[in-house]
Amino acid sequence: MTLKEIKELLLAEIVSGEDCLDLEITFAGGSDLMSDVLAFGKPGILLLTGLSNAQSVRTANIIDAKAIVYVRGKKPDNTGIKLAREKGIPLLSTKYMMYTACGLLFSNGLPGVSGLLPRK
Repeated sequence: MTLKEIKELLLAEIVSGEDCLDLEITFAGGSDLMSDVLAFGKPGILLLTGLSNAQSVRTANIIDAKAIVYVRGKKPDNTGIKLAREKGIPLLSTKYMMYTACGLLFSNGLPGVSGLLPRK
């Protein structure tokens, strides 16, 4: 699925990275806890989050995420946008809640970052 298809599906606006809409996204994951993103994120992920400060961009850069979609209508501040541009990470914003945004992507063929966690 391309970033353009994701933008249209989530009725998202582009915050940064207008030139990256042809980027191919193969899986996604959502969390507001950056510690979880660091633990379970994988290179190439589309990160969905409501954490709209520069820390989300820093975390996405560490795990080599392809793009970030901010949920609940959130948008990063100028520091986050500047950092994303420097790191080449496209940013989108959707008014959908996290659950709905992830559900829309999954039901339209974009798988999650991983399967089930092992039982304890």
